[in-house]
Amino acid sequence: MDDLKELIREVPDFPKPGILFYDITTLLKDPRGLRGTIDALRAQYAGAEVDAVIGIESRGFIFAPALAYALGAGFVPVRKPKKLPAETSSISYDLEYGSDTLEVHKDAIGKGSRVLIVDDLLATGGTARAVSQLVEGLGGIVAGLGFVVELTFLNGRGKLNGYDVFSLLQYDK
Repeated sequence: MDDLKELIREVPDFPKPGILFYDITTLLKDPRGLRGTIDALRAQYAGAEVDAVIGIESRGFIFAPALAYALGAGFVPVRKPKKLPAETSSISYDLEYGSDTLEVHKDAIGKGSRVLIVDDLLATGGTARAVSQLVEGLGGIVAGLGFVVELTFLNGRGKLNGYDVFSLLQYDK
């Protein structure tokens, strides 16, 4: 995975002073990097019984459809409010500095459906936990949570106890 890590640009002081931002756009533009990322996620979940792969708006939309295709599963978008046209189920949750809300179509996850949740980043874990609760509230089963990057120093995994959590790349500072 070190070859993938080398493709991620580190941007100091973004979005504010003191923050080191891990920019995946440089990974995405590299054909081998993008393929390696999807292939590594596919390898992690090969053989898992997955009915659908959820992508969390917005960067989860980059990885989840490709992974769903590779696994022979469907893709389900989880979006910000008022972006989905049919009846939705929503969840509001706390962020470090405020709150947010996410929505999914009520008919996107059937009772007993095994769902893999995918996003680009695991930071504090609040968004992933909220989406897990959304899936379970619709009767789905969280088959796992997969991330490209994990900021281990923020202890996001701690909010996801009881779930199978996987990240390709970890940063500890």
